[in-house]
Amino acid sequence: MAPTHQPPEHAANSAANCATGRTSLRREKIAARAALTPAEHARLNALVEDRLATELAPHRPGVLAFCWPIRNEFDARPLAVRLTAAGWRMAMPTVVEKDAPMAFRPWTADAAMTRDPYGIPVPDSAAIAPPPDVVLLPLVAFDARGFRLGYGGGYFDRTLAALVPRPLTIGVGFELARVADIHPQAHDIPLDCIVTEAGVLRFG
Repeated sequence: MAPTHQPPEHAANSAANCATGRTSLRREKIAARAALTPAEHARLNALVEDRLATELAPHRPGVLAFCWPIRNEFDARPLAVRLTAAGWRMAMPTVVEKDAPMAFRPWTADAAMTRDPYGIPVPDSAAIAPPPDVVLLPLVAFDARGFRLGYGGGYFDRTLAALVPRPLTIGVGFELARVADIHPQAHDIPLDCIVTEAGVLRFG
């Protein structure tokens, strides 16, 4: 029997439904994270920080990239200070051109900060950090196959695709972000591992 193919309009409807579902999921998970009380957020943040410190302890110190926390995300800055004392160097991914791979700017605890085109704090410097050995990626949602849902801009996917060799990618967030399936798209890149307050998930 000859294979059947979806009519173009059916495929377009499926893609539209998937995009709508991801938008709804993104909205739901951002709201759930925003609803965390300061005390609960601090508790979860400390648990994730300790699990990350344990996960990174066997690695030789190198360059670690992380994002300034927004929308009640995991705050990696205390961990960055701890790792700096252990010999790691820090960098922050920075949007320098829309719809292009991000650049990595050196970060220290006393670095002067500015804001990128999306209003996110980034180092106020034109200096370029060495390519990162480890990248911490914030999670809006994630699934059991290691795919993450971000804010929809695609910046991390473009950036990771441009990095050779690819760094170790660690998704960081809270268990409230876990879902059965984020319905990854063709451009989505699975992570190497995900760290939440409940533990570490490793992939591949």
